[in-house]
Amino acid sequence: MSKLTDRQLRLRLKRALRAAEAKKAQEIVILDVRKLTSLADYFLICHGANPRQNQAIADAIQAELAGAGLSAPHQEGYRRAEWIVLDYVQIVAHVFNSKTRNFYGLERLWRGAPQVALTAERKPVK
Repeated sequence: MSKLTDRQLRLRLKRALRAAEAKKAQEIVILDVRKLTSLADYFLICHGANPRQNQAIADAIQAELAGAGLSAPHQEGYRRAEWIVLDYVQIVAHVFNSKTRNFYGLERLWRGAPQVALTAERKPVK
């Protein structure tokens, strides 16, 4: 996979954000981890109220990014839906339940990463 420009990454982040918002994801945070790790450029972190909602959030993110020609080469945790990881290489989406999110505290672990303020264009997500 070729390296995307910052503009391309931000457009994909907006699409993922829009999808998560459409499924009522809670406390959505985007961290810019480029200066801290080579694992990814951005983390999108959110949580849902229950496993079905977490799966719906993950499904919506996957569908929205598939519309941009992306598929997550690595996925974890979908069946249990306590912590779903969608790894798009440069963007990693973490969809938690609230208890697991609080326990692992990714925002705390990556506190040196600046938060990215993005707004999603309001388009309906199916």
